[in-house]
Amino acid sequence: MKKVGLILGSASDMPVAEKAIAVLRELEIPFELHIYSAHRTPEEAKAFSETARERGFGAVICAAGMAAHLAGAVAANTTLPVIGIPVRGGALDGLDALLSTVEMPTGIPVATVAINGAGNAALLAAEIIAVSDEAVAAKLKTHRAAQREKVLAASREAEAKYNGEAD
Repeated sequence: MKKVGLILGSASDMPVAEKAIAVLRELEIPFELHIYSAHRTPEEAKAFSETARERGFGAVICAAGMAAHLAGAVAANTTLPVIGIPVRGGALDGLDALLSTVEMPTGIPVATVAINGAGNAALLAAEIIAVSDEAVAAKLKTHRAAQREKVLAASREAEAKYNGEAD
């Protein structure tokens, strides 16, 4: 099975990344986590990116806030799919990170999820891997069915509590 790279621009991004970690663990998808800054450790980020395919990665998730150049820097050095998580913070509360991540030049795409959208980033990475891995596809199907049941259970609970009440 292909693994997922999870690269954080800073240790302060860990609370957001933990949501991706939980999803990857739930789906039993192997991952490697590293903290590499596009600005403070560019050589390490580049080395990871250039060797990721050969080391068995199928997708890379990058979480970074503020200027958020990490996903673009990684994407510039690999042909693997890169998913950017803009992290909330700073004066613009994550909007700067979102724009930095989503506005990539033609030729260097980065898939971008919502601000702090680590769970969706992990699911997207799983979907990418599932294109060629039926076991991961089956786990995603089970995950979706569980999500559906959770919503329906909440609906039944709310219906029992509120439907039929006199106004």
